[in-house]
Amino acid sequence: MKTILAILQKAGGWRASLYLKIENPPYMELVIEAVDESGPCGLPSLSVAHYGIQNGDPMRDPEMCFELGFAGGPHLNAFYWRNDYAGIEQWSRFIQDGNYCYHTQLHQQHETFAKLWNSNLRSQGFTEVFTDKCILG
Repeated sequence: MKTILAILQKAGGWRASLYLKIENPPYMELVIEAVDESGPCGLPSLSVAHYGIQNGDPMRDPEMCFELGFAGGPHLNAFYWRNDYAGIEQWSRFIQDGNYCYHTQLHQQHETFAKLWNSNLRSQGFTEVFTDKCILG
């Protein structure tokens, strides 16, 4: 998700209060925000989501959560995917009963989706439309 990393860099980096909302018509708004809890490996995490509205309720289409790592250079590692319209929620990496759990095939699907989404966000110009007025927290 190099596009998200580029936006984070323009926003001054990850911080616990991070909340960015990028409007880029005709596309769905993009929200990038820090997650209160650490990811499954204890690293800082963030949520990236497109939001729509259905019956007055915000709907994620999709949302992905990533851990932000720095070993070998800044990178995002997916661990969660959700689509409210389809009613799907998936965890590919998580802690259960104190044990690290890793769903190999699902994680590969999440990483593949993240690459496609990154390409779409880049071609849709989200990095270019990001400005300081998009920083809300």
